[in-house]
Amino acid sequence: MAVQHFPPPPGVKAPPLSFGARVGDLLFISGIPGFDANGGLPDGFEAQFATVATSFKRVLDQGGATMRDLVKVNVLLTRAADVATMNVLYAGAFGPPPYPARTTCVVVALPDPKMLIEIEGVASLKG
Repeated sequence: MAVQHFPPPPGVKAPPLSFGARVGDLLFISGIPGFDANGGLPDGFEAQFATVATSFKRVLDQGGATMRDLVKVNVLLTRAADVATMNVLYAGAFGPPPYPARTTCVVVALPDPKMLIEIEGVASLKG
């Protein structure tokens, strides 16, 4: 079965990875941090969440999916204090219910010390 890869958008500096990879009826979305279109990290958790959600939706769209097709999402945060805010923002961006299965972890650090959030997921394209 062939794998279809979705590279980072033009101009976005990214490590050696695909933003998404589709195999069969599954779309795997790499962990997406809050970098904006210019490769900068906005100040503040809400701004970083917004850029993550926008990038996440773009990869889903490229793969022929929507937020409704998400099966599993993993959220990595660097500050426990952001969990409540993340839940409110997540409900708006990934809703309405039912929501995908989700794991939320607070980690010591992400690759860039200014990164506050990273989200990855899996979507089903069989509908």
